Amino acid sequence: MASIFTKIINGEIPCYKVAETDDYLAFLDINPNAKGHTLCIPKKEVNKIFDLDEKTYHGLMEFSRQVAIALEKAVACERVGMAVIGLEVPHVHVHLIPLNSMEDARFINKVQLDKDAFEAIANKIVSFL
Repeated sequence: MASIFTKIINGEIPCYKVAETDDYLAFLDINPNAKGHTLCIPKKEVNKIFDLDEKTYHGLMEFSRQVAIALEKAVACERVGMAVIGLEVPHVHVHLIPLNSMEDARFINKVQLDKDAFEAIANKIVSFL
């Protein structure tokens, strides 16, 4: 069965897309730790990051780096943190989280945003890519 991320890749579920290549997709997390929290995924469905082939792994890291640089320009923050946990969805995903404190890196406190806020953030990140 396809993961929710594969359904997003296939256009079956909408997302707030930030960046896309033939092999990778970045979109805003709909349950964000902070404004601008973005997920970067390979389009190839693989459950665990260290099960990716070397080329896909390195490609995902470079893609995530490019998105993080744009994210840091788009959202006021001290830095962009990166987390790879992978327990929520069985599809490799890199969390890019704008950080102003260590609390922003915890997956406990969530930010509530409406559709207009998500679209504005996504468009701002896109403008820096």
